[in-house]
Amino acid sequence: MDSKRIEQQMRFLAEIDQMKAVYRQTLLIDRSRTETDAEHSWHLAMMAMTLFEYCKDPSVDLLRVLQMVLVHDLVEIYAGDTFAYDAEGNRTKAKREKEAADRLFTMLPAEQGAAYRALWEEFDSVQTPDARFATAMDRLQPFLNNYMTEGHSWQQRHVTENQVRTRIGMIEDTVPEIWPCVERMLAECVEKGWLIPGDGNPQDLRNR
Repeated sequence: MDSKRIEQQMRFLAEIDQMKAVYRQTLLIDRSRTETDAEHSWHLAMMAMTLFEYCKDPSVDLLRVLQMVLVHDLVEIYAGDTFAYDAEGNRTKAKREKEAADRLFTMLPAEQGAAYRALWEEFDSVQTPDARFATAMDRLQPFLNNYMTEGHSWQQRHVTENQVRTRIGMIEDTVPEIWPCVERMLAECVEKGWLIPGDGNPQDLRNR
């Protein structure tokens, strides 16, 4: 038995318990509070499993997708959650998250830490089929929660329809069968005033 290896793994597992206390902007669907990163990752993993049948690319490996979605937000233990539409926060996000990855993944045995970091980097780059499907689900999960909570975090930050369309557009390319459903939900959000139409310009408002 390699006691040092086990001790490293136990320390890492204890450290990532902090993810349960990293709060995001997205409201739980019951509206009782905002969700944590751990809850987001669980919901995201379930979403990937449930909607995998609609994935357009047959080469996508669901197991690797699940590994990615469980690892992708671990760095927020140190870097904090950055709201998708926070321009200022997103300027420093990459640096903060890289420093967090340097700190977190080196807690593990070398080859395991490197494997986890590779999954995190692959997700972050959004280049491979696995990463694209995982990211599409990551864009869909907060969209669903915002739809179910009448655009809670969108309204707080004055998010526009076109900002959301830009962010979730890859869903259409990756899981095109569910896009008509997403489009209907998006149209309803605009119609009910949960999302600012277009770019939020007066011309956009006049055209509605």
